[in-house]
Amino acid sequence: MADTAAHLEFTPAIEAETADIYARLKDKVSPLEWQLQAPLIHAINRLKAEMNAVILAHNYMTPDIFHGVGDYVGDSLGLAREAAKSSADIIVQGGVHFMAETSKILAPQKTVLIPDLRAGCSLASSITGEQVRLIKQKYPGLPVVTYVNTTADVKAETDICCTSANAVQVVEHIAAEWGVDTVIMLPDQFLARNVARQTHIKIIAWAGACEVHERFDAQDIADVRAAHPGVVVLAHPECPPEVIAASDFTGSTTAMADYVTHNKPKQVVLITECSMADNVTAEAPGVEFLRPCNLCPHMKRITLQGIYDSLRYHQYEVTVDPELIPRAALAVQRMIDMPPLKTPARYDMVKARHHVDVEMIS
Repeated sequence: MADTAAHLEFTPAIEAETADIYARLKDKVSPLEWQLQAPLIHAINRLKAEMNAVILAHNYMTPDIFHGVGDYVGDSLGLAREAAKSSADIIVQGGVHFMAETSKILAPQKTVLIPDLRAGCSLASSITGEQVRLIKQKYPGLPVVTYVNTTADVKAETDICCTSANAVQVVEHIAAEWGVDTVIMLPDQFLARNVARQTHIKIIAWAGACEVHERFDAQDIADVRAAHPGVVVLAHPECPPEVIAASDFTGSTTAMADYVTHNKPKQVVLITECSMADNVTAEAPGVEFLRPCNLCPHMKRITLQGIYDSLRYHQYEVTVDPELIPRAALAVQRMIDMPPLKTPARYDMVKARHHVDVEMIS
């Protein structure tokens, strides 16, 4: 039977050894909660050292994971890069299943664990490799750009992957490389529509969406502006275009965090998953984070207890069909090999307010 936090005693020694972590979490974690979390955090960090394991923690992880046990934290692109170069024997994915698959694709010789097999993704489940093959038959001669939020079989049918951090860069690069003016971009329709407003390249899109970001609308922003005049609104490019047009800044989770820590607005709202604001708070003292935000039920399946059990009992290992790995790895590696941006990618807000149609795949 798995140990629980109650079986891991909160001792003065553990309190002292985790004091620096609690200093970053004290605004989000009560002293009583910390007595339950600190023993798990201490035990996880000890197991990592013993097992030569690392934890990749996405920006949507809860603060106890993000600040307490994450060895590498950030957005999908940053975590993919860390997976590719990590010297660890074991990678524990603090994120959803497609992220764990991506780690396995980039590091097939390593053991990749995910604490909960139910941690899926609405985007990743919206399209299959077979559907991508049919799309390529319908639009021969056009490159396929696939969001990294996809399964391994989809990546294997892809010419190059992208994340929200480099989507515009990737679309323009692959169009120039292929000598075309049109690119197929899968599967997030809203990311595709927002990219179309940033580039002259024509976009053919799939009707997938993130269940967290598609729920936002322009009225959410109007309401928060009415209640808090002067608030700065930062949005993720998986949101609908009308949300982007009503915002002050749009960029990946890393770009949003960078904006807050460098500009330190008095009040800010992050139009994305709720834990994002909780994690940035530690880096931006004095900034007031307002809602709305939406919770990702899949990300929230990853818990400290689950990570502890994953390491202690070697569960649950993520595997990828060996026949898919070379092709999927090529698409992901092409994304990683793109010239790094000097600053985290952001969307031109003047362009974002222009209407540009995309062709939807029927």
